[in-house]
Amino acid sequence: MQELENLISNWNDTESKTKKAFTELYDHLKTLEETTFEFVARPNVSYSLRPRHTTQKNRSLFAMVDIIDDDPSERWLSVCFYGEMISDPEEAGELIPEGLLGEDGYCFDLYEYDENEVAYLKQRLSQAHENARE
Repeated sequence: MQELENLISNWNDTESKTKKAFTELYDHLKTLEETTFEFVARPNVSYSLRPRHTTQKNRSLFAMVDIIDDDPSERWLSVCFYGEMISDPEEAGELIPEGLLGEDGYCFDLYEYDENEVAYLKQRLSQAHENARE
């Protein structure tokens, strides 16, 4: 996870404060028990944080928190979940057929920091974590 820590420390946040949003989501994930992380770096494409519940057997993750890096000066976030692992009472996510490692998923795009949206995503992360147990 050193590569992720280096990315965070070298990331100059902009007015959109997507670094702040990502950091809050990452900090929240670190509070969830029995969670491990995989980090996939593809500079100028995306940086993907992939949390996994230690009891998961059939899937390698319960969410993907991606930093979209097609324009490093204006990064944005895409947070995705398997469709049946979360509810979306505010209908804020977009259903992506076969969009999460070949399975239907919901993705939430965050172009700028919004306290309510970040709180909503933290709730979805906790819900997916709980539902990831096998």
